[in-house]
Amino acid sequence: MKSVKLYAIGITCLLSVGLVVSCTKSFNEKTVQQSNFNNSTIAQVFVATVNASRNYVYIDAKAVTGALLSTGSVFPSTGYGFRVDPGVRAFLVRDTLSAATQIPLSFAENMQAGKNHTIFMYDTISTPKQKTVITDIVIPSDTSSRIRFANFIYNPTDVPAIDVYSFSKTANIFTNIPVTGVTNFISYPSAYPSTTTLPTDTLYIRETGTTVNIFKVAISLTQKRSYTLVYRGSHRGTRTASLFANY
Repeated sequence: MKSVKLYAIGITCLLSVGLVVSCTKSFNEKTVQQSNFNNSTIAQVFVATVNASRNYVYIDAKAVTGALLSTGSVFPSTGYGFRVDPGVRAFLVRDTLSAATQIPLSFAENMQAGKNHTIFMYDTISTPKQKTVITDIVIPSDTSSRIRFANFIYNPTDVPAIDVYSFSKTANIFTNIPVTGVTNFISYPSAYPSTTTLPTDTLYIRETGTTVNIFKVAISLTQKRSYTLVYRGSHRGTRTASLFANY
């Protein structure tokens, strides 16, 4: 009788194991994960085009933006860039509305492997243009941050270059920047010594050589990150500035 019971228990255990094995699902990774970006390029898009709306960005005929972009938008809105295969890529930026008055903008860009690129869209929806610059990301070894300035104000005729004056430094931090000019990054303090409190500053945008404030913007920067301040809008209409993180 005891041997019969042991045999029954053994059979039950084997059936239980078989049931568990049969219910176990194997994971089959369908999507190839990207872990090495040495042979890739990273890109950001900033829209300074006056009156732009519902814009999508396409690369090699494939949409890369997941949301509609309008004037003042940066893509990606979170994170610091999207991956692009290196080499000459065909870009298209257009309004997705079928009856849109914005003229589509197509251009080719040589995306360099291992580099970060920022693509600025500017001018107006009737004459859209773009400028692509290399964005050299260097992570500071201290608590400082980095900032650069880009002038993409619109006007049909030439306008004066721009200075950017810092209230905390009581001095210009950028000078004589023409339309479509993009400066190099400069070091900027981002935390008080021995604290994590972030200081704020007010930057004044002025025509070069004057003390007349065209626009002012308050900034607060996170340590070790890089930022771009963009002067945009219409020189004869509404002018503004946008700050976004590059890293």
